[in-house]
Amino acid sequence: QVQLVESGGGLVQAGGSLRLSCAVSGGTSSKNTMAWFRQAPGKEREFVAGLSWSGDWIHYADSVKGRFTISRDNANNTVYLHMNNLKPEDTALYYCAADRLHFIVRVAPENYQYWGQGTQVTVST
Repeated sequence: QVQLVESGGGLVQAGGSLRLSCAVSGGTSSKNTMAWFRQAPGKEREFVAGLSWSGDWIHYADSVKGRFTISRDNANNTVYLHMNNLKPEDTALYYCAADRLHFIVRVAPENYQYWGQGTQVTVST
């Protein structure tokens, strides 16, 4: 059973930066396709960024391209989301997710079997 724990969220002013971390345990992280999703109040959960288990494929939502970077440190079993030039519309609860079935990045949340509790990111104007 894969366990995911997010950290690094907080309150930041527009234009600022944050780094989210996702600690992975209970499984072989190198074989997990990892992704970040976010959900704002009143909205559906949406894909933000994903990294295939092989590292060959990285995909970003159009809304965060050029601002966010997903990466993985297999030695520490940790996945990161570096967020730069944050905007108020980035405010959401951010979730780390793992997919052990497909080996490539998929954007639909139903493709992911394991989820963290989420970490809140709030961007002020």
